[in-house]
Amino acid sequence: MDSSPSFALSGLTKSFGAVTALDDLTVAVPRGSVGLVGANGAGKTTMFRLLLGLIAPTKGRIEVRGQDVQADPIAARSRLGFMPEHDCLPPDQTAADLVATLGEMSGLPTRAARQRASDVLDLVGLDEARFRQIEGFSTGMRQRTKLAQAIVADPELVLLDEPTAGLDPIGRQEMLDLVKRLGEFGISVVLATHLLDDVQSVCDHVVMIDGGKLVLSGPTTQLLERAGSVRVDVEGLNDTLTPALAARGLSWAVLDDGTLEVAGEGRSTDELLDCVRDVVADLQLPLHSLSTRHASLDEVFLRTAGER
Repeated sequence: MDSSPSFALSGLTKSFGAVTALDDLTVAVPRGSVGLVGANGAGKTTMFRLLLGLIAPTKGRIEVRGQDVQADPIAARSRLGFMPEHDCLPPDQTAADLVATLGEMSGLPTRAARQRASDVLDLVGLDEARFRQIEGFSTGMRQRTKLAQAIVADPELVLLDEPTAGLDPIGRQEMLDLVKRLGEFGISVVLATHLLDDVQSVCDHVVMIDGGKLVLSGPTTQLLERAGSVRVDVEGLNDTLTPALAARGLSWAVLDDGTLEVAGEGRSTDELLDCVRDVVADLQLPLHSLSTRHASLDEVFLRTAGER
């Protein structure tokens, strides 16, 4: 199995005058479904433009599937598909014509581009609407058209910039379901968004940036597991419990209901649970309840960004 990364950044910096959009990023992003998360203005779109070779870095190196982007941006771009955030579709074209034309521009023969356009429009749910002009499309249909053109040439990696923007809850879930399906066709995905719930539902790996700097990178389940906590309720919150937790390197907060929420940086939720259980047992405290709570990506991001 090919374990090489989808793309790798080494000391990547991009400045626009006095503004530094990306600041010394070094990260290798694995194949599969990856969430690129951060607030608006964090540098996500700038990273995509650099990966596509549309702009040059101020310093640093970018590789897409082993191809140096600066050395040969066209070769690197041939491995990529791109779904832009903003509406950029020609209103007087049909979805079938647009997607087929972009397939031809990517190197497909005319007949193959037509067939491929039909296939991907069917995949995204626009088979019956493919001969309608785009000006009559809803926001959801436009987003699906953008996704279809991004994958028409069967890229190794597709960059999705805020693919659920402007969609209602049903349309948002349908788009996320389509993103999940791309892996079935061997297409890796980088999903750029500020909606961490989207990433948590579809992505195996997360890259978080804030203010152009790398906050963290890692498998989604691992990040969530190591940001969880344990809630413990012992009779009267015995004064010997908190010093014993502190001696084990654990932190805690007293909740409104009188229970303790215990956290331990770098420990999995299971490890944390075992540690708290052992402390309570060693102290022979009357235990009323002991439970785990898994964190969300929002909590992981806020906690990690706040520590920087």
